[in-house]
Amino acid sequence: MTRAQSRAGAIDFSAVFDMDGVIVDNRVYHFRAWEEFAREHGLRFQAEYFKNNLFGRVNRDILRGLYKGELDDQRTRLYAVEKEALYRKLYQGHVAPARGLVRFLKALKNAGIAAAVATAAPRVNLDFVLDEADLRPYFDVLVDIGAVTRGKPAPDLYLKAAEELRRKPGECVAFEDSYPGVESALAAGMRVVGVTTTHTREELGHVHLVIDDFDKVSVEVLRGLFIEGHG
Repeated sequence: MTRAQSRAGAIDFSAVFDMDGVIVDNRVYHFRAWEEFAREHGLRFQAEYFKNNLFGRVNRDILRGLYKGELDDQRTRLYAVEKEALYRKLYQGHVAPARGLVRFLKALKNAGIAAAVATAAPRVNLDFVLDEADLRPYFDVLVDIGAVTRGKPAPDLYLKAAEELRRKPGECVAFEDSYPGVESALAAGMRVVGVTTTHTREELGHVHLVIDDFDKVSVEVLRGLFIEGHG
């Protein structure tokens, strides 16, 4: 019997959740913050381009995308702090868990399945969301962009989460909504569940499972992803 199986024969695994667009649907607040930031700095902001090319990446990459690469490290750091402060100001008082998430997290806990967050956001945003939405008790491991060198789509965040969970990446299932996040989790070697907050089912077709919300998933469904030969 391998480590990926419990004594009862059930498959043993851990769950890793992206934050933005997954445990909370905060896309509109990030968009508003980026739009406001762009307006204040005289930048052109194209929502469709942002969604398809920049959304889900670390702030450094987003800012350099908006500035077409013409931004030094010091200004990048300052602008990232400015944008995230705008985001928290806009979002405060509106933070709520994604549909079905709390029920699902309770089911994971009851089944003895550890859960982690792996986000390209800074720790201040992670703490803000967890405390505003009262989600902190459900997660065993928290990994933010400050814990790794490279953000998504590199696999670093998910590899770090697996390490902290004391799991092999292949013993983890990741929940993601963005293209860079999906590529990050797949590159790490995890099973991936796509959440359709940002992209359609068709656009997320290369993941192991696609859901519209957490009412559409269960522990047993996740266990099915680890059956030999799946995907």
